[in-house]
Amino acid sequence: MTVVRLTPQEARRVALAAQGFHAARPATVGHRHLAGTIDRLGLHQIDSVNVLVRAHYLPAFSRLGAYDTTLLDRRAWGPRRDRRLFEYWAHECSLLPLALHPLLRWRMERADRGQAGYTGMRVFAGERRAEAMTLLARLRDEGPLSASDIQTGRAGWWEWSEPKRMLEWLFYAGHVTTATRRRSFERVYDLTERVIPPDVLSLPDVPEAEAQRQLVDLSARALGIATAAELRDYFRLDASDAAVAIARLVEEGTLLPAEVPGWPSAYLHRDAQCPRRIKARALLAPFDPLVWERARTERLFGFRYRIEIYTPAAQRQYGYYVLPFLFGEELVGRVDLKADRAGSRLVVHAVHWEPGVVEGALEALEVELGVLARWLRLETVNDGL
Repeated sequence: MTVVRLTPQEARRVALAAQGFHAARPATVGHRHLAGTIDRLGLHQIDSVNVLVRAHYLPAFSRLGAYDTTLLDRRAWGPRRDRRLFEYWAHECSLLPLALHPLLRWRMERADRGQAGYTGMRVFAGERRAEAMTLLARLRDEGPLSASDIQTGRAGWWEWSEPKRMLEWLFYAGHVTTATRRRSFERVYDLTERVIPPDVLSLPDVPEAEAQRQLVDLSARALGIATAAELRDYFRLDASDAAVAIARLVEEGTLLPAEVPGWPSAYLHRDAQCPRRIKARALLAPFDPLVWERARTERLFGFRYRIEIYTPAAQRQYGYYVLPFLFGEELVGRVDLKADRAGSRLVVHAVHWEPGVVEGALEALEVELGVLARWLRLETVNDGL
């Protein structure tokens, strides 16, 4: 079998192009641009931290520039006729195109059998199933509910109440989904058949092996070039399931074995592009698919990245909410940012440049911070650069 050989620089360009950083930003971002970005990436990971802006808004901004976030809100949580996205567990909890719903029903069925999901939730697939079904009946009768609507007592962020655990099992098993999100970003649950459009629900189920093959294909398209572990990680597949899917894709010629100096064995998607040059300028969310797999980030860019949200302040090296800065084809720095909404300021706590920073990077960062501030409707940038 022919093996494709790439230099590290070529592998980096392939990865950047697959993620959409090879194209110029549109002058005005519309529905088509947003849909194209989401389809290219396959998902937008959700995270509740709002020190700058919630993470699911940032991947489209990084690739397209300033856009109207209500376009994404309507696709995710708007009226049923406007829905184009749904929430589910993919790479963590994510917003996904509705076309992927049939490809994830096998995971819902596993959760329904108690074979997927957190250990604390699986009990509701078995001996405590009747309790969860009672809660499901309440949702059917009363309409959309959040955990805070029904829980008794208080639970911390990491200590789910009993109703919350039941709701999350029902969510994982596909019985319910997200009807909307409140201003606090609390999830409001409703029956899946009252949220997901009927033309999507009527699509036939996809057998497990075929669904996993298609998910790995999507992962490979989004990554361009990737190791087996990275292909598996994109949609958090089991290693054995991913191995079978990868083997099928190699056999059919969709994945091409690839060698890159310093890399483990890798695979190149047959449709991957390798531009001669990338001229990108972007601040990246910590949960952006370009950088969320930290070992891959270090291999592609020589950039060791860790998020320090959960690190005590005195032990942080770079800051609380640090965004890598992509300039050209390199990650050239880290920017610790906060949106001071009361003061209408984009606060730049710190900028840490990589050794041998590329010429023009400072000016490019200043431009990008201005674009970010205007997008967030903040009047000033307190940069201190």
